[in-house]
Amino acid sequence: MRHTNLHRLWAVLLLLVVLCLPGFWWQPHQEKIVRANYQSLMAPVFFVPGSSATQNRFNALVKELNRESPTTHSLLRVEVMTNGRLEYSGNLKQGDERPFIVVGFQNHRDGPVNVRKQAVWFATAFQALEKTYHFTHFSAMGHSNGGLVLTLFMEHDLAKTKTKIDRLMTIATPFNLEEQDAAVDTDLFKELSGDRTNLPRNATVYSIAGSKTFASDGIVPFDSVNRGKYIFQDQVKHFTQITVTGANANHADLPENQQIVALIRQDLLS
Repeated sequence: MRHTNLHRLWAVLLLLVVLCLPGFWWQPHQEKIVRANYQSLMAPVFFVPGSSATQNRFNALVKELNRESPTTHSLLRVEVMTNGRLEYSGNLKQGDERPFIVVGFQNHRDGPVNVRKQAVWFATAFQALEKTYHFTHFSAMGHSNGGLVLTLFMEHDLAKTKTKIDRLMTIATPFNLEEQDAAVDTDLFKELSGDRTNLPRNATVYSIAGSKTFASDGIVPFDSVNRGKYIFQDQVKHFTQITVTGANANHADLPENQQIVALIRQDLLS
C-alpha cells in the first residue's frame, strides 16, 4: 500500500511539473513582448541645425513654440566636440514628456565629408542621452544639412539603439547637396537612396521645401529638396512633401517661418 501511494505521489508531482512548464516558458516570452511594445512617457524632440549653425540656432524657434504651448517644453543643448566629448547647457525638467534637445557640433562646417562625421557624432550624443534618460521613442527635426545628419543616423545607427522614431521633419534639406543639374546624382544622394531600405518602416516623415524663386530657396535647389521622395517614399509608413512660399521662405529664415512653426506644432509635436 505504501508503495502504491508513493507511486501516486510521484505521478501527481510529475503532472504538476508538466502543467507548470508552459508557464515557465510563457513568462520570459511575455516579458519580451512587453519590453518590445513598451513606450516611455518621455518622447523627446531632437533638433539638428545645418552647417555654420551651433546648438543655439533654434533658441528663437523654441521660444516661439513655447509661447503658444499649454505646457512649456524644457530645453537641453548638446555640443559634440570633435573628440566625441559632450558639452551640455540647459536641462530637462522632471515630468516633461516632450522636452527639446538640440544637438550641435564643434565642427559645423559644410560639405559631405563633414556631414558624414556629424552623423557619427550625433549617434554618439544620442546613445549617451538614451542611456541617461531611458526614452524609448522620439521625434526629430533637421534644418538644411541637419536633415542629412538625421537621415544618415536613421539609416546607419538607429537600429543599434533601443529606441524608435515616431516622426521626422526635414526643412530645406539638400538631399542632392547644391547640385543644380537635376540629371546629376551626387555621391551622398546615391548613398542615401542606396541605403533607404534601412529606414524604420513605422516612421512618419515630412519634407519641407522653401521657395524663394521657382528654382530654389536662395541656396538649396528645389530639386535637391524634392529628392527626398526617392529616399523615403515606400520605405516609411507615411511620407509627405510640403512647399512653403511667401514671406521668410528663403533658406536661412525657414525655421522661424510662421507657416513652418505651425507645421511643427501640428505635425511634429501633436
